[in-house]
Amino acid sequence: MGLFRKDQDFISPAEELKEAIGGSVKGLLDGRTLADQLIRKNLMLILFLTALVVLYIANGYRAEQIHKQRVELEREVQELRFESITNAARLMSISKQSEIKRRVNEEGLRLEESKEPPVKLYKK
Repeated sequence: MGLFRKDQDFISPAEELKEAIGGSVKGLLDGRTLADQLIRKNLMLILFLTALVVLYIANGYRAEQIHKQRVELEREVQELRFESITNAARLMSISKQSEIKRRVNEEGLRLEESKEPPVKLYKK
């Protein structure tokens, strides 16, 4: 697997790449790569970086989920605001003096409108 062979002094880059990839996959499957001194020395760093990548991906999914919830809640708040405005307008229209008088007459109640203004009472 060296750069020089006995029958040939130079290996083409394509063949070299093929040998390097084939050797690394074979070494990974055999476990030789994990047994390598460099990998063993940096195993904790590799595990730490792997954990960071997993947390980064999980954080992205959680942020997307929270954003969807926020958009849904904003839409719901807007609908409730429109409903509140509609109900307030309806309440204002049915609480007008003329509307109350019309509804009292429709119900057949014998109520009369006061001709005198209200009097303010003071406590002594």
